[in-house]
Amino acid sequence: MIAHPRDKNDIAPRRRFFGRLGGAVVLGLASLVPKSLHAQAPVARPDGPNWPGALQGRHRQVVDAYEANSGFPLVFAHTFLAPNESATAVVVLRHGAFPIALDHAMWGKYKIGESFKIVDPDTKAPAAKNPFLRPKSGVLVVDDMAIDRLIAKGVVFGACNVALQVQSRMLADNAGVSAEEAAKEWAANVIPGITIIPSGTWGVNRAQEAGCTYCAGG
Repeated sequence: MIAHPRDKNDIAPRRRFFGRLGGAVVLGLASLVPKSLHAQAPVARPDGPNWPGALQGRHRQVVDAYEANSGFPLVFAHTFLAPNESATAVVVLRHGAFPIALDHAMWGKYKIGESFKIVDPDTKAPAAKNPFLRPKSGVLVVDDMAIDRLIAKGVVFGACNVALQVQSRMLADNAGVSAEEAAKEWAANVIPGITIIPSGTWGVNRAQEAGCTYCAGG
């Protein structure tokens, strides 16, 4: 059959039309796909500092200090180390135990002992200084549970930044300063040798990932 000349002239325009139509349909369907189904590049998020780092010693334990508990989280670290010749203890000071990480000046200025009902075993009154930092001999259950002595023995301490932020804000009025000023002052007066970590629960997890067994210290 011989094609009519008019049919030949129509073929190219029709091809162009349907080509344009097909492209428009594809674009239209793509716009109907929910954005959540489109491929997205993963967002990189940091996992925090390399803490507690590589731990030495054959035996390793983390004490989860979530309450001051008359200083017994420090006792537990001491009693773990005492019978082991090759051991490392990690102590995470979080929640109610966080103030143990602060020096004497912060305890007095912000009335920490009075506010959190922490008693000084020496005076039997609300602590006006950190009762676990450089105490007189014989005041604590064991002299070697003092936080400065444990730091000197290589105990790894982490202090919860969440507790620091919340508690400094709570007690800012006691010192007549703003919440921001209190947080900065507390961070600057954490006992040397103690690392401020993102959160206490983060620290307990990282210590266990580093090979520590778990000890509740509250």
